[in-house]
Amino acid sequence: MDDITIGATRLRLHTLTRLRWIAVFGQSVAVLVVYILFGYDLPLGFCFALIAFSAWLNIFLRIRYPASRELTARLATVLLGYDIVQLAVLLALTGGLANPFSILLLVPVVVSASTLPPVNTVLLGGVALTAASVIGAVHLPLPWLGGDAPDLPVLYISGIWVALALAIGFTGVYAFRVAREARQMSDALAAAELVLAREQHLSALDGLAAAAAHELGTPLATIALVSRELERDLPREGPHAEDVRLLRSQVERCRGILERIGSLGEEPGGHLDRLPLSSLIEEIAAPHREFGIDIRIQLDGAAPEPVGRRDPGILYGLGNLAENAVDFAASTVDIRAGWTADRVTIEIADDGPGFPAEVLAKIGEPYISTRGRRRRSIEESGLGLGLFIAKTLLERSGAELLFANRVPLGRGAFVSASWPRGRFEVAGSAGSVGPAGTAGFDLGGAGDNKVTGNQAAAAAKETMASRT
Repeated sequence: MDDITIGATRLRLHTLTRLRWIAVFGQSVAVLVVYILFGYDLPLGFCFALIAFSAWLNIFLRIRYPASRELTARLATVLLGYDIVQLAVLLALTGGLANPFSILLLVPVVVSASTLPPVNTVLLGGVALTAASVIGAVHLPLPWLGGDAPDLPVLYISGIWVALALAIGFTGVYAFRVAREARQMSDALAAAELVLAREQHLSALDGLAAAAAHELGTPLATIALVSRELERDLPREGPHAEDVRLLRSQVERCRGILERIGSLGEEPGGHLDRLPLSSLIEEIAAPHREFGIDIRIQLDGAAPEPVGRRDPGILYGLGNLAENAVDFAASTVDIRAGWTADRVTIEIADDGPGFPAEVLAKIGEPYISTRGRRRRSIEESGLGLGLFIAKTLLERSGAELLFANRVPLGRGAFVSASWPRGRFEVAGSAGSVGPAGTAGFDLGGAGDNKVTGNQAAAAAKETMASRT
């Protein structure tokens, strides 16, 4: 927690030093008014020495650290604990708990309750009550006119201690709950803004999907024609025959994607729209078996096997993850599908270089590229759109995604998508759709089984081979 990036709180050093400057000013004014205006006798030198020490501490912190620094919980606790001790010593010099300003002992505890974890607040509350107990028993006389301080009964001082303890407990709990609710509301608003931003990015790709479907039709037809002629003219066992067949298969794949885009809104194909998990895995792996990478599939689960709908969003999302794994694998890609009575999990791992550390935390954001090389040594920068679309579509289907590097480091990347089994399997009509109108594997709603524009964007994006 000493590292500023670990255990950081919402409490900045600038806020704490400003509060301490207010305390320094208020203590100075109170001591001067009591000593000069009221003429009460008190140890002026010791009081101002304590106040000056707080001022010097602020100056040191201002020089040593930037004002915008977010304090760790440990450092913030130490500084607030110092404020409690400094005020307690000042109160001990001016009457102890009989001093009306003893109520200010709860201020650091309230600040802690608003910004620090509960355990730190409890610790500071204990320090405050301990300090109150000490100054209640050991203190100089309360400054009074003529030096004749009133003799307050022990019961009255004990009552002040109890009131202070109750104030610390009640105010601390209240401040903590209010601050927690404010943080939850802030986090919820931030999450809503993030979701809206992601939806806007996907919506912006809708036009790209329609344009791609329209513009790619003619050049793909030309490529298909030329590839057929090349395949007919070249020797079947010649050095380029395999390349021409690969070209033909990928052209047909692109044409199939365009046909799916052109058939948006049509009804699914009845029982053919349902497929078991093993068939889903084979469907996402089949297009990538022609590139010299060994794709190993493992199924792990007790019968019965989950059966879901043929959802384009899930197919495109998992297909993009599998494609990325093949792009970067040295020799092997492992696809594991596991299921229990409660969850369905699909894991895709490769033996490539893994995700770069500097972008691992940003994976899934649009225009964040994690790619440096391509299959068959083709270089392309990538914009991160493919992974963004895949991540968004899978999350909208109810999946929880995890991106990580395999252990030990450098042994490849690992991606896991996990659904509650009840959302993965078909539980209602064939037209059930998921959140935000996205079709999925039993997403528990009623509606038309249509591929959304966002999914069309994923298909068009796959057609253009603009993967991350």
